[in-house]
Amino acid sequence: MMKKRWISLFVENDIGVLTRISGLFSGKSYNLDSLTVGRTEDRTVSRMTISLTGDDMTFEQVKKQLARCVEVIKVVDFTDAAIHRKEIMFIKIQNCTEADMTELFRIAGVYQVKIAGYSPSSVLLESVRTEEENNELAHLLEHRFTNRMEIVRGGSVAVESVRT
Repeated sequence: MMKKRWISLFVENDIGVLTRISGLFSGKSYNLDSLTVGRTEDRTVSRMTISLTGDDMTFEQVKKQLARCVEVIKVVDFTDAAIHRKEIMFIKIQNCTEADMTELFRIAGVYQVKIAGYSPSSVLLESVRTEEENNELAHLLEHRFTNRMEIVRGGSVAVESVRT
């Protein structure tokens, strides 16, 4: 059964590591839904958060191949773990009327997204929410502001929940 999967990788913070890891996926024809990478509290280690859609067998194969990579320090499967996950998304709406501006400010309030900037004819929304919540917001705005929208999305980042 195909389902959304999440992996966190701790890798050596060296030149070319991202290329080699992403190359592993493309070489095996695995499609990534999202990949983010950033340095951790240890300057020599980066953390990658990868989401992909796949079946159990393919996913297990991916994890084994990642674990065999020399630059990979640790592979953590977040698929069934309690995690906190967020994605950043910017949506710019242009050629706005006064009514459009009112509607966008109302939507920003309801969806608890930030107005990152505005001019007399455009609004820039900043949404830091789950991928699913961002999809919902983008879908809502696409119907109302067709051909006037620009969307920029970063990949999701995730961390295991704090256990009590």
